[in-house]
Amino acid sequence: MNWKRARRQDPEIAPDEIFLDASNAPAFDRARFEGRLEKPLSRGTFLYLAVLFGLLFIVLIVRSWNLQIANGPAFAAESAHNSLEARILFAPRGVITDINGVVVAENAEKEDGSVLRNYPFPSLSQIIGYVSYPKKDTSGIYYDTSETGISGLEAEYDLLLTGTNGQLLTETDAFGRVRSEGLVVPAESGGTLQLSIDANLQKLFSRAIANVASDHHFIAGAGVILDVDSGAVRAISSYPSYDPNVMSNGGPASTIDSYNANPGRPFLDHAVQGVYAPGSIVKPLVASGALTDGIITPDTIIDDPGFISIPDPYHPGKEFIYKGWRALGPVDVKKAIAWSSDIFFYTVGGGFKSQKGLGIDRLDYWYRQFGLGMPTGVNLSGEASGLIPTPAWKKETFNEPWYLGDTYFTAIGQYSVQVTPIQMVRAIAAVANGGKLFTPTLLANQTPRFTLVPADASALAVVREGMRQSVTNALASAINMPYVSVAAKTGTAQTGTRNQYDNSWVVGFFPYEHPQYAFAVVLERGPEGAGEQAVNVMQEFFDSLYVANSPYVGGGL
Repeated sequence: MNWKRARRQDPEIAPDEIFLDASNAPAFDRARFEGRLEKPLSRGTFLYLAVLFGLLFIVLIVRSWNLQIANGPAFAAESAHNSLEARILFAPRGVITDINGVVVAENAEKEDGSVLRNYPFPSLSQIIGYVSYPKKDTSGIYYDTSETGISGLEAEYDLLLTGTNGQLLTETDAFGRVRSEGLVVPAESGGTLQLSIDANLQKLFSRAIANVASDHHFIAGAGVILDVDSGAVRAISSYPSYDPNVMSNGGPASTIDSYNANPGRPFLDHAVQGVYAPGSIVKPLVASGALTDGIITPDTIIDDPGFISIPDPYHPGKEFIYKGWRALGPVDVKKAIAWSSDIFFYTVGGGFKSQKGLGIDRLDYWYRQFGLGMPTGVNLSGEASGLIPTPAWKKETFNEPWYLGDTYFTAIGQYSVQVTPIQMVRAIAAVANGGKLFTPTLLANQTPRFTLVPADASALAVVREGMRQSVTNALASAINMPYVSVAAKTGTAQTGTRNQYDNSWVVGFFPYEHPQYAFAVVLERGPEGAGEQAVNVMQEFFDSLYVANSPYVGGGL
């Protein structure tokens, strides 16, 4: 029995054999394909790679600096605009219309979507005013997105007229191509402002004032027509005027320069902000007060020899002479109004011989009862108050005492009496309607507001008769029309350092039997002797209404 086991064969290579082969083959044997084959990298390769990586790093740093620091804000803005841009949708400003719906201030859209204001009635410029438009910077970006009222009713009712701008969101790609648009906030139009003014009446009234003022070399003029039963302004004009379209656009500069150089001051609203010595147009107010106070009666007769003389208390034997414009003989109050007797109203105002006068305190009282010397409350900014001189005012202003002659001149609307056309039309409307002193309004459908003048109804009736006589057979006969009955009072006030200029006035109402409208017109600083021209404004105005078959003078619609 063979107790020997068969020897097992191990296929693994012993480690010593491996090491032996490696040690015996230090180099590559090409014939037997044995040994090591290796080639180390050169130093040039490492240098090339280092330079390459260094350049890449520098480019990366420069590019990052350019993107983030040098042009970072610009690229950021460009990126934002390229992706999502909010465009302004300008809101249309509210339109302004007259009492009949005729548009007197409207909108016109520009190519860029913004809106221009258009004013088709330049004669209303001082009343309507004008606006300033949204403004862009040098890059074309709007930094002011509001259309704002600058003067007149545009400024006074800016909150009502101003709409609310909207926004349109636009999405664009990197190449500026519009991908989508979405309305984010719609624009809301401003509210409509309806005026009490009649645009056609306004046009004819303004044309008459401008024609007469220009033809007779007055530097300026103004007028107001008022509804005597509501205080609603139907027409209001100031001459010379300016083009509000020019002012809103800011040019041409030469046109604006011509406005500034005009002695008539086109930017002044002469009807509301202009103050003038009224002259004889205050005589109906003085007569109303004197009749109510019992200073005179309708039958009181005062002789008008063309002057009165008062002894000088400081120089015995000397006299102060106060002249009238002409000798009228014996006059009652109606004739004194119709023919504008200065002597009658000197006497009624300050007293003479046995005839007692109102005195300055009662003159001041009655002037103020008729609304002189204070704002009327019309809904326009910058209204002037005017002035009624008193002893206290003279002492404070000139540090001088008050004299009887000051009272005389105050009683005929001279000395330092200052009124506005809108004050006078309001006062005459109170004479016409029986004593209601309305607050004038330029807005349609306003609730009338008034105070009562404490003048006797019978006194006002006598004054109205005197004003009617002025038209039928005295100084205002130029407006004695067959188609409408008018009552009026004219007045002339001398101005200038040598009294070398005339301000011309006319006030009144129509129709006489059932008064509906009062008017006041002033022409400023015309040549000496031109003081009667204001009545010709109303003559031209009434004639133009008649030709147009206007309902204001009894025509059809």
